[in-house]
Amino acid sequence: MRVIFAGTPEFARVALERLLAAGFTVPLVLTQPDRPAGRGMKLQASPVKQCALEHGIAVAQPRSLRLDGKYPEEAAAARAAIEAAQA
Repeated sequence: MRVIFAGTPEFARVALERLLAAGFTVPLVLTQPDRPAGRGMKLQASPVKQCALEHGIAVAQPRSLRLDGKYPEEAAAARAAIEAAQA
């Protein structure tokens, strides 16, 4: 089954890993945009984005799921049966 996954923090990464281990196909991951972190305030990817990239999954980082017009197009292109959110 194809699942679009939405999440950002570490516990959401664990949920994504479990979906993948259970055999679900995740064609698209939605996560918050990279944010400055650490002493140097360098942009840092979320744990979910890092996991998605490690598994070769496409990542979308809309500013807002309601306001960013790009998200609906990406979701339609993913042709997923369901969307799972771990917030």
